[in-house]
Amino acid sequence: MDKTPWEEKGYILPRFDQKLVNEKTYSSPNWIHFGAGNIFRAFLANVNQNNLNDKKTDIGIVVAEGFDYEIIEKTYRPHDNMSLLVTLKADGAIEKTVVSSITESLISDSESEADWNRLKDIFKNNSLQMVSFTITEKGYNLKDNQGNYFAIVKEDFEKGPKSPKSYMGKVASLLYERYENGKTPLALVSMDNCSHNGTRLYNAINDYAKNWAENNHADKGFVDYVNDETKVSFPWSMIDKITPRPDDSVKEILIKDGFEDAQGIVTSKNTYIASFVNAEEPQYLVVEDIFPNGRPVIEDKGVIFADRETVDKVEKMKVCTCLNPLHTALAIFGCLLGFNLISKEMEDRDLRSLVQKIGYEEGLPVVVGPKILDPKEFIDEVINVRIPNPFMPDTPQRIATDTSQKLGIRFGETIKAYIKREDLDASSLKYIPLVLAAWCRYLMGVDDMGNPMELSPDPMLDEVRDYVKDIKLGDKGPFSENLKPLLSNETIFGVNLYEAGLADKVERYFEDLVKGEGAVRATLKKA
Repeated sequence: MDKTPWEEKGYILPRFDQKLVNEKTYSSPNWIHFGAGNIFRAFLANVNQNNLNDKKTDIGIVVAEGFDYEIIEKTYRPHDNMSLLVTLKADGAIEKTVVSSITESLISDSESEADWNRLKDIFKNNSLQMVSFTITEKGYNLKDNQGNYFAIVKEDFEKGPKSPKSYMGKVASLLYERYENGKTPLALVSMDNCSHNGTRLYNAINDYAKNWAENNHADKGFVDYVNDETKVSFPWSMIDKITPRPDDSVKEILIKDGFEDAQGIVTSKNTYIASFVNAEEPQYLVVEDIFPNGRPVIEDKGVIFADRETVDKVEKMKVCTCLNPLHTALAIFGCLLGFNLISKEMEDRDLRSLVQKIGYEEGLPVVVGPKILDPKEFIDEVINVRIPNPFMPDTPQRIATDTSQKLGIRFGETIKAYIKREDLDASSLKYIPLVLAAWCRYLMGVDDMGNPMELSPDPMLDEVRDYVKDIKLGDKGPFSENLKPLLSNETIFGVNLYEAGLADKVERYFEDLVKGEGAVRATLKKA
């Protein structure tokens, strides 16, 4: 292929021998990643690509998908596992990188014989050093909101590791293959945006190991293997890079370049995919440095290895204070006020002021600085560069997905910190309670002009909407009877808001937010 026309159009092409990398990775894989979505393609695969280009490694990545198989079938395999990373910089510059570091794409399904056998071969290979994950926080859950095991998990417990159906069951089964074939060490690294993600992953895998051992489906030594950090480690990590759904404006740029097959696809499981990924330029990955079998070469811009305490501080800084809470606040109010772009919200004086106050005034006082990153500088970049980036096509509707699963971390942890501190008073918080009230208002499914509004997917949507289903715009409070079961739910908010001294404030805000058309804007402006 003549590379010149593409290079003239600004495309950055791989600088390594693809055939040799494919062969080496097939025989000696050292990194497999579960979760074939955009954050993997835009960040981790490109990190590996950079190291391949710089001759720091000669081994690529294997990717596996255990939830939405169409990602593999409709995006990876038709394009020989290659994808295009379109980096959208804040100054309007666009960088287009062809990423070809992914050498295999597999479906993690025990009923897909060829792929499942290949996955087992990879896990049995002594060369494997790291298994990483970006499968969303839900992927590690084995129980429902009532604390009962999901039916699919119970079935896996009862039937053993031969043909697992659940996501974590599949991973545990593959790890058992490694145990039975030499007990070679391995690091399992969750890179999902949830607190203490490595522990979440450990708890799930350990649960399978114990149940299988108790049911005589697995050797009892497997439990010891999973619990021996010199054999199997579960490092904590913090990842940060915004990767919105494939955007039509980016697609049009690529089509003009002659880039074929840039059309987006929405899978039957509502995943938005394309042959390209659009992403912001800033990126951070902080990983606890525990790799009992050594680790792949993953040094790159924004990648930092540290101890657990430092990772914890960075994760809390980002997830609980300096980025995620601001995103969630913008998502909720953006949906109510009719915004379709997060960046546009930052042009709105009221919304910009809201996130500044949540971040600087209510969040920063309880942040413990991780030293490797400065919280004030991090939030400065978020508010002044990252979120306002006009070329980032991220939407409040996307970020509002699974909000019930996020509030406890993104706001509950700050509330808890205020409760613990003698010099701070949780009841003094103004803007976090406003966001929580706005979420209750959002659940009504009506925007600020009184128009029906489609709510983003959320596993608790039916349950939480039920609390506000009888409330209409123009109704007068008090709404304590409606809201009390919701605001006292520690599973959602991380705390009982009544015990935290904030529920009355949330209820009063909610009364203001439902007064009628335009009440959301009026309440926001007043606050």
